[in-house]
Amino acid sequence: MLKRLKHARIHHVMLLIFAGFALFATTKASEGLPKLRELPIEQDEKERQSQSLIALGKKLFFDKRLSANGTISCASCHVPEKAFADGKPLALGIHNQLGTRNTPSLLNAKFNTSFFWDGRQDTLENQALDPILNPREHGIPDLNNMLNIIQNDSGYKKLFTAAFPQDLPGIGPRHVASALSAFERTLIAANSPFDRFYFGGDQSAISAAAKRGLKLFQGSAKCVSCHSIGKQSALFTDNEFHQLGVGISEIANDLPELTKRIVKLKEQNLSLDSSILHDVKLAELGRFAVTMRPLDIGRFRTPSLRNVALTAPYMHDGSIPTLPEAVELELYYRSTEIGYPLILTPAEKDDLVQFLETLNSPAALVPPHEWRASD
Repeated sequence: MLKRLKHARIHHVMLLIFAGFALFATTKASEGLPKLRELPIEQDEKERQSQSLIALGKKLFFDKRLSANGTISCASCHVPEKAFADGKPLALGIHNQLGTRNTPSLLNAKFNTSFFWDGRQDTLENQALDPILNPREHGIPDLNNMLNIIQNDSGYKKLFTAAFPQDLPGIGPRHVASALSAFERTLIAANSPFDRFYFGGDQSAISAAAKRGLKLFQGSAKCVSCHSIGKQSALFTDNEFHQLGVGISEIANDLPELTKRIVKLKEQNLSLDSSILHDVKLAELGRFAVTMRPLDIGRFRTPSLRNVALTAPYMHDGSIPTLPEAVELELYYRSTEIGYPLILTPAEKDDLVQFLETLNSPAALVPPHEWRASD
């Protein structure tokens, strides 16, 4: 174990050196680069979450016509019965095209401070249309094409009229993004056995093994350092970015070239979203593609552990198939962070897994079948 830790730390330093050489030559070129595309969303809270807006967002979320070949909707990757993930290693778009990232759950996304694994968008509204326009996901060629599909549906006309009466007939991309985001904000995971035990005081809500697992989670296993538990609520994420070493070795020799490509993409104001989902190696740069900071190479956003037992496989690339294996990897990562082996017995690891299984919510506000689009 000590030998593995030593090699991991040396490898991490080498990655930073490679990236530093590449950035030294390109830092000046990256100054003053345009920001990533943002939608001009300006709404008050009442408009954002009106029932008519949510109803419109729900229809958009389940509508497969909002894809180039009529086969993909938002719900194709964010499946209600699978905790709004999809159970696949990598996202699958039109024409069975594989992406480069695992589909994260949308449950509790309203509490995120950034979106996508690399955090390249900062609000639900700003991320809402990226999958629709991405050629490997929905594949809609442009925003006008999307609006034409919507405007040719009489049902949509009624829903948009109810949601945005003051804006008709000037319905645009902003309104679509607002509606999708309003629906996604209703996807709340709560009232899990953990919640009933930890916040509700119900001692019978979780098993003795799960209680031991919680103690480990908050104590010697150090899981809570990234998957936070507060006094009043628990998001099980710090909304920060961390490097677990998953996939990074695959790009070690290509770092100088890859970092230069990212700089060029930004200089030319090309789609970072599309490029990352097309290129496995670019995708492995993680947060670096957004910040251009060498320390962010291979860093990815901390996912919430809510419903984690339902969202296998794990990690940004879907490379870890089971929850026990994910626990093993996390323990190894914590060891590299603290500088000494973090050793748990097999029984303790099982306790951790049993605790994580208590984070499954019985439903997201309503039973999953009710999330299905109305006929």
